[in-house]
Amino acid sequence: MAKAGIAIVVSEFNPGITGKMRENAEKYAKKTGIDVKKVITVPGAFEIPLAVKRLLKNEDISGVVTLGAVIKGDTDHDVVITHSVAKKLLDLSLKYEKPVSLGILGPNITWEQGRKRINEYSERAVDAVVKMLK
Repeated sequence: MAKAGIAIVVSEFNPGITGKMRENAEKYAKKTGIDVKKVITVPGAFEIPLAVKRLLKNEDISGVVTLGAVIKGDTDHDVVITHSVAKKLLDLSLKYEKPVSLGILGPNITWEQGRKRINEYSERAVDAVVKMLK
């Protein structure tokens, strides 16, 4: 496979988790021979789809990895956010015919569960884009 140029979009919310997800995803992409052309940070998971849309318009970007952590609180806000974002990312992937992975932890996940899944989710998010590019 020729070196594909991918981008990573990372939510800044819950940086103790998402910052480590970003680091791991970048290392893992490099290890698998994937060229990460851009890394974009956004305030929260809800803002990820707009950044993804802008990236998918770029011919140099073959796919986008998304990373975030939406931690369960006292309301169903986490459910609303994660479902909305997942739906929009799927729509964008289909519209632009480029892979967009869902490396967003949640809904109904605790801080501790999120910390335990940092490597697994970030690597799976990269793998999903890489496999779809093959």
